[in-house]
Amino acid sequence: MYKLGFYVPETHLEPVKAAAFAAGAGRIGDYDQCCWQVAGQGQFRPSAAANPFIGKPGELELVDEYRVEMVCADDCVRAVVDAMIAAHPYEEPAWDLLQMAELPE
Repeated sequence: MYKLGFYVPETHLEPVKAAAFAAGAGRIGDYDQCCWQVAGQGQFRPSAAANPFIGKPGELELVDEYRVEMVCADDCVRAVVDAMIAAHPYEEPAWDLLQMAELPE
């Protein structure tokens, strides 16, 4: 199992989550579409070569975003990451992927 975490602006929160869920993320036992999310504020400054969805190159931007986390099974993790990136509005979305360990006996 893996845990995928990503940051997304509020305007695209539900579409990006829906894409990840459709690819197989968020399944825990008899439940689906499981995730954790919290609102926060992201910061970035696009370079002159960037094509930002929000903001202008060379200017610091503060954006209301959500941090979303969801589990992914081994057999769908690549599809989930690809779906999240395809649905995400940012040129370079910020995300992380952690492999979850089995609980020792």
